[in-house]
Amino acid sequence: MHEEDDSAANPSRNSRILATRSFDVPDCDGTKDQDAKLCGYLNKLTGKGPLRGFKTRWFVYDPRKCYLYYFKTPQDALPLGHIEIADACFSYDVEVEEGLFEIHTEGKEFLLKAPNRQVMQYWLQQLQQKRWEFSNMSGHRESWCSPTPFHPHTGLVAKDAEAMICEKPNESMESVRSDFAVEMDGDGLVGLQSVRNPAAQPNAALNSLRHWGSEIRNSMSHLRPSRGGENRRSVFYTASSEDWEMVDPPSKDTPEHKPPPDGQRRESPSHVQRYSIGSAFTFDFRNPSRMKRPFHMGSGKTNRSAESSPVECNGTKTSELHLRIQSQQEEINHLQEQENQLREELSSQKELVRLLQQTLRSSQCDWRSTVSPGNMGLHSHNQAENEVDKALAERDSQIKDLCGHMEKLALEKESLQQELKSLKNKVGEINEQLGMLMETIQAKDEVIMKLSQQSGDEGTQSAECNSPSATKEQQEFNILKDSLQGYKSQNNFLNKEILELTVLRRNAESREKALEAKCTSLEAKLCQVESKYLVLLQEVKTPVCSSSEQTDRGEVITRLLEDALQVESADHQEHPILKPNAVSEYDVYGFKTVPEEEDDEEKLEAKKRALDLKSLSLTDQETSVRVKWDNYLAITMNREMVRSPELKALMRSGVPHNHRSKVWSFCVNFHVKKMRDDLPKDYYQNLLSTANEKPNPACKQIELDLLRTLPNNKHYSSPDSDGIQKLRNVLLAFSWRNPDIGYCQGLNRLAAIALLYLDQEDAFWCLVAIVEVFMPRDYYTKTLLGSQVDQRVLKDLMYEKLPRLHAHFEQYKVDTSLITFNWFLVVFVDSVVSDILFKIWDAFLYEGPKIIFRFALALFKYKEEEFLKLQDPMTIFKYLRYFTRTILDARKLMSMAFVDMNPFPLRQIQNRRTFHLEKVRLELTELEAIRQTFLRERETNLDGRTLISDDEEDS
Repeated sequence: MHEEDDSAANPSRNSRILATRSFDVPDCDGTKDQDAKLCGYLNKLTGKGPLRGFKTRWFVYDPRKCYLYYFKTPQDALPLGHIEIADACFSYDVEVEEGLFEIHTEGKEFLLKAPNRQVMQYWLQQLQQKRWEFSNMSGHRESWCSPTPFHPHTGLVAKDAEAMICEKPNESMESVRSDFAVEMDGDGLVGLQSVRNPAAQPNAALNSLRHWGSEIRNSMSHLRPSRGGENRRSVFYTASSEDWEMVDPPSKDTPEHKPPPDGQRRESPSHVQRYSIGSAFTFDFRNPSRMKRPFHMGSGKTNRSAESSPVECNGTKTSELHLRIQSQQEEINHLQEQENQLREELSSQKELVRLLQQTLRSSQCDWRSTVSPGNMGLHSHNQAENEVDKALAERDSQIKDLCGHMEKLALEKESLQQELKSLKNKVGEINEQLGMLMETIQAKDEVIMKLSQQSGDEGTQSAECNSPSATKEQQEFNILKDSLQGYKSQNNFLNKEILELTVLRRNAESREKALEAKCTSLEAKLCQVESKYLVLLQEVKTPVCSSSEQTDRGEVITRLLEDALQVESADHQEHPILKPNAVSEYDVYGFKTVPEEEDDEEKLEAKKRALDLKSLSLTDQETSVRVKWDNYLAITMNREMVRSPELKALMRSGVPHNHRSKVWSFCVNFHVKKMRDDLPKDYYQNLLSTANEKPNPACKQIELDLLRTLPNNKHYSSPDSDGIQKLRNVLLAFSWRNPDIGYCQGLNRLAAIALLYLDQEDAFWCLVAIVEVFMPRDYYTKTLLGSQVDQRVLKDLMYEKLPRLHAHFEQYKVDTSLITFNWFLVVFVDSVVSDILFKIWDAFLYEGPKIIFRFALALFKYKEEEFLKLQDPMTIFKYLRYFTRTILDARKLMSMAFVDMNPFPLRQIQNRRTFHLEKVRLELTELEAIRQTFLRERETNLDGRTLISDDEEDS
């Protein structure tokens, strides 16, 4: 069995598989693609030795490679491994544990477990279907790159890929497969909807057990441990806020209970009762009249009264204890109230003494200040002293009375405290007696339950004795019925599996035979080419002696050229497997490989270029890039793409053809996200409606340029082509969005390239991103001010990065802006070969306009030595017009652009743009002034002379 490298866990802990929704999936809006995605939780057998057991894994099916990836959690970026479904077979056994099934691949076996039989059969049917669909896609075995996804990408090239990949299934075979198919549902445990199901989380059982454990621990903390350390609570009662509640007994050093605040006591007298119970008693009788009724066992006596409870059935001692406890409770409450009243009275008397003392001190101070020996007689002085002595005597007597009263209160308090302690001791004794009674009640309850169970068993045995044979037969019949249904399902599944594996084996054999035939055909083609090559060499080597021999040689060479110029036409296409011609009429982007209107020499050069491009696309380096992209997209299967150094490096290496739609859409949405969020969702449709309702000044020019956009691309070559209407819609919508620009020649080519891989709306936003985000203002206006500035920036950069070539052009007065101006305006469309063009666009849509400067300099560096050999201005300019079409090695060019041109800071370009912008504006102002002067002079000259016709001049 295949082993996983991660750490093994306790098998019992993960023995159950639970498909779950454990994480927040970004943007799971319930689209069709998301709903159709096959993913979910399964348990996978992993580990070695005693640690071997099932572990929960998140499985995701990848239709690009027919792999079933498994992750530790849905949030993980890197998969733990994968299962190759294309060459796998599936099986399960009815007699083993429910939900177990096996996947057998070459040299490996995977044992998986679903939560139930229904989910297992759903997974197996879906995997069978995915394997069948993948096997019916032509070209997935022979292609060097990963196959195109089952759902083809967007854009105009999607239709070509769909027509090339999808084969029409065999109707008879499909009907036979449907006969064996069983309708199954994932039950919410398979697909992206399983990600957000909290009831199906893989750790839901463990979490619930932990929750129950914490609840049990919390509840046990309120139970008073009795003798033997066990809970002696009656089994007939369940916990409730209104039931008896056993609490921890007060410890020996527990401080004396403090009464609640007076305000709280007066608001709710029950608070005092509650505090006192919690401090002194182990039972809570807050509402003893609402205790739950016991659960009655037995039959026929469901209307028993409340008086038949087990407590009352065991005598009247418990009720007497209840009454005694209640009376003691009331007495304690009364004593506490008296104590509180005495405390209040004592505090008031203390406050009175304090006030009297303050009054005495103040009167003494007043008397001393008012009485003096100089102005007062002896008689009045003696009289005042007598009055003061009387007042002091009265105060002293009052103070003595209050002190005596305080001593009495203190004695009463001590007596009350002693009485309270004695009452607490009595309550403790009563509590002990009650505990013993509860133990007795529980023992009797257990006896009653055993007797009830015995009586029920006796009744059941008596009923079984009446008809034992009928019950056993019914049970056996039900078991056999379930087994029969399980074996039927297994039989249908295995029959379908055998049928599909047989068809797949036959397809593999036919594919192998076709490949052998193709190899034979290619060998024959190679022999023919070698033979013609030898004939051509012999004809060239043999000297010409007569005119007839010269004519024969010309005919031979003509026939060889005709054979060499043959391409695979769409109307005369051979067998899809047997394709000895390496060059087709159109490339994967829809561009014509060999133009018809050119002469034979140019056609031969075009076919040679196409062969060179095809050979370059099959190199190990290109294969490595495709593998890196496959791995990256497998990593991002569970999350959205984000900008990162890794993605930047991949973008600079070029995006594979089958992934370009997804990557371009991500780049465009990243740059225009803020714009789109501020606009309604139907913004593009509203622009199209406006364009259809109102005429636009740019409509006429747009119509004129539609067929001139990419005439050598089959998607735009005729008015009926599928790309013409889409291109018209995008350009009209943009003209209404940006009326300052409206339409500029060059926008049509930008939109046409975007439409090859994007749908209409995304292509519209791609055009918006290029014009409004990437390029400076006035880049596509009537003055083309921004484009002129970039030409001067390019010349400065060439002086810095390619000084020899810049000096060479300056020496011969060659203005490169006549050629490079169009490079910047349309981002190299129709300037380089298609393979290089789309690699430039990959990096351009990710990084922005800096890429144009990098590749412009890299193109010149690629052919720098050839330019330096040319010593004539006309020759240099002529070579400038077509030298980019001779560059075929995209890897070498990209290395020059991203390695040899470094460092290449964007700030430097922005500074140079600012510098040259002011200079160009001044020059344009001067030119406008000269133009106005010229117009005024011309009008003056026209007014001063008389115009005569040609006939008058002849006469």
